[in-house]
Amino acid sequence: MLYRSTRDVSSDGAAPATAATFEDAVMRGLAPDGGLYVPAALPAGLWEDVRALAPSASFVDVAHIVFRAFVPAAAAEGGIPDPDLRSLLERSFASFSHPDVTPVVPLPRAAPAATATGSAAPPQLNILELFHGPTFAFKDVALQVLGNLFEYFLERRRARSGNAADGEITVLGATSGDTGGAAIYGLRGRRGVRVFILHPRGRVSPVQERQMTSVLDANVHNVAVDGATFDDCQEIVKALFNDAEFRANHHLAAINSINWARILAQITYYFQAARLLDATAPRSLRFCVPTGNFGDVLAGFYARRLGLPVEALVVATNENDILHRFLESGEYTKPGVSLDAAGAAGAAAAVAGSADGGVRMTLSPAMDILVSSNFERAVWHLAADEVSAEGGGAAAAATAATAAGRVRSWMASLATDGGFRVAPAFLARARAAFASARVSDEQTVDAIARYFRAGGYVLDPHTAVGVVAAEQQQQALPTDAAVVVVGTASPGKFPEAVWRAVPREQLAYERFAPRALVVLDGLPLRATVVEVRGESRAERRDSGIAGVRAVIERTV
Repeated sequence: MLYRSTRDVSSDGAAPATAATFEDAVMRGLAPDGGLYVPAALPAGLWEDVRALAPSASFVDVAHIVFRAFVPAAAAEGGIPDPDLRSLLERSFASFSHPDVTPVVPLPRAAPAATATGSAAPPQLNILELFHGPTFAFKDVALQVLGNLFEYFLERRRARSGNAADGEITVLGATSGDTGGAAIYGLRGRRGVRVFILHPRGRVSPVQERQMTSVLDANVHNVAVDGATFDDCQEIVKALFNDAEFRANHHLAAINSINWARILAQITYYFQAARLLDATAPRSLRFCVPTGNFGDVLAGFYARRLGLPVEALVVATNENDILHRFLESGEYTKPGVSLDAAGAAGAAAAVAGSADGGVRMTLSPAMDILVSSNFERAVWHLAADEVSAEGGGAAAAATAATAAGRVRSWMASLATDGGFRVAPAFLARARAAFASARVSDEQTVDAIARYFRAGGYVLDPHTAVGVVAAEQQQQALPTDAAVVVVGTASPGKFPEAVWRAVPREQLAYERFAPRALVVLDGLPLRATVVEVRGESRAERRDSGIAGVRAVIERTV
């Protein structure tokens, strides 16, 4: 199994310009040309292999099937021998508190929202609870695995070369809240790993901030970027990765959802959800996924292509709705950008000059994102499907290269003009793959209140966005499929949002927050502040890059 970049326009099927082994893809994160790694081919029949497991099979058993399909067993091919892979996965999920790791829980039936229209009954919703890991967020599922993969490959590199420097990396990532805590808990104390996590100061929840900055291990460095949004932090990270000399000197590695290993871990819980529901009612599934950087719903996209019977993947966005607007119009544009008839930007100045680039602060801060990085992978696959249909049997390598050319053009337009437009035929393909819904803060608060009144279940605000999207989809397109909302975090990470829906006097923090979050108050905290300065967005971006670069250089 080899991997190639979504922007690799070479058509040599044997060795595309960005050809990478699994080890390469994990350790690099981002391809040298700025694209994201995708597998050269997708294995067939994976869901049937998972479904054939005994009812007593564990989450690790499911994960082993998924990873084995994409990770060769030969170390010489950048793979992992079977006993090592099994051991690595067992260690990764040993810290989860639920025996199913990611259980499926039926929600109580709630009264419909006051704004509901139509006669469809409220659907029976199920929550795929992804928050039973050490930091109580869905990111734990992937980042516990990624931490172990980094450690495994670094140890192997040290053993091969005998040089300690070959077994060192600097992990650099940006977070809108949950990735940071999960990455830090997955990497703290790891030999040969230094981790720098950027977060937009004042734009993550207080609990998320304390969870990150209370970790005082010597290899962990929190960087609070003052005056920035998550997208700004993400741009800083990408700029440093695209600096070839800096990347090589500091052995940069990516922790964000662009890392392919994270997608594999996330595919696993879609299969796990289907297994848990299949035991009682074999049928298709509709997943509603709270979406920011697109990694979570992308995993569902892959799961369907690997055979999972998914009727629909619903992209649930908050008021930062670039994905919903794209699926409505075919235009993928930052706020304030308009495209002319030819698809060129007509007015990007509103975004370029604004301090926050158009990001709206909402009650679901992990989704307060303008540009969804992983969307590029889905676009590449849809482009490859389109090219294949047009070409009438063109070689796979030629198809991949042509698709990459289209992706490269779109991403260049996004970078320079703030957006791009796709043709109606491509939009139709995207709509066949994804539905979408946009959810306001008011609807989020209402959902938290309604489901608490219905049976005492406390939704976090991100999961509440998914619940409202599921209700809206049921009204628009009723289904007999099992409806699963991806539950992304413990409500204990967002008490302020919960208390907007349910008065504090009725719901004390200790009733809905894990003990580990309750005791964060009063712990010593540590973070380095980098101030973003300048009158234009470009000046602020450059000052942020310089500031973070300086922090890394004086620390490493």
